Amino acid sequence: MAQIGIERLTGLIAFARAASLGSYTAAARALAVSPSAVSKSVQRLEQQLGIVLFLRTTRSLTLTPEGRDLHDRALRLLREAEDIEQAAMAARAEPSGILRISAPLPVGVHILGPALPSLRARHPKLAIDLRLGDQFVDMIEEGIDVAIRVGALADSRLKSRRLAPHRLCAFASPEYLRRRGTPRHPDELAGHDCVNFRFQSSGQTLRWPFASGKRVFEATPEIGITVDTSDGVAAVLVAGGGVGISPTYIAAPYVKRGELVPILSAFAVDRSSMIALWPESRRANPNVKAFLTFLDEVFPARPPWDEVVFAGQ
Repeated sequence: MAQIGIERLTGLIAFARAASLGSYTAAARALAVSPSAVSKSVQRLEQQLGIVLFLRTTRSLTLTPEGRDLHDRALRLLREAEDIEQAAMAARAEPSGILRISAPLPVGVHILGPALPSLRARHPKLAIDLRLGDQFVDMIEEGIDVAIRVGALADSRLKSRRLAPHRLCAFASPEYLRRRGTPRHPDELAGHDCVNFRFQSSGQTLRWPFASGKRVFEATPEIGITVDTSDGVAAVLVAGGGVGISPTYIAAPYVKRGELVPILSAFAVDRSSMIALWPESRRANPNVKAFLTFLDEVFPARPPWDEVVFAGQ
């Protein structure tokens, strides 16, 4: 039986990732190599096999008919390799090697990032690869072990666990409130400068949710400033830009320093939940098990950021 060489196997991996993710750049990010390394591996594979796998343009990669057939076969090969790796990892008790985590940028900056040194102190053989961004990634294709996301996601290949509510509240700086007064009801926002958030993924602006008893209603105040990152909204509010809606975990440090004040807190709403997701194939992985246990500590039943924002309520 002919043996497959390491170079050809590397080419198959690079090809499979590029075909699934649609670009050499995305494949390189998933494989933690350079885009040129992916491109060269695929080109060598095409030369070795004597076929063209991609129709290339400056903006995209399109599989040829031969490429589509090989892609299906390569994916089966990678799934088998993944099963072998997971079985080997499950056989050991101590977490070690690389743990790949995906999370939205603000969750990573404000919650996960500060907690990771504690995780590494507990498991020093564990190397953490934290990837932050607001775009949903295909965990299976990109080899992500655990993803933190906001809101539910229907994917039968993934297991999930609720971590904490994604609570939204209105905030403003003390200086702004001294100057303009404090609104006591969402209806009073009409007389205020308002700062809003735009979703980068969809381009839509946030409709401000408020809770009244069991009912949730939305307000659409006139907006003076719109920002497409949550931290950007907080920065404008701290500078006295007006009233804005923010997740409590982002606003809490500013509240603790006296730079922001929660307002309309009686109308604060749990918009959705932060959840952890992991592939079914990684359920016995010691790295994943250790990280999920750690997340129970990072996201307690009463999150510390809500304790700060709603102190005394």
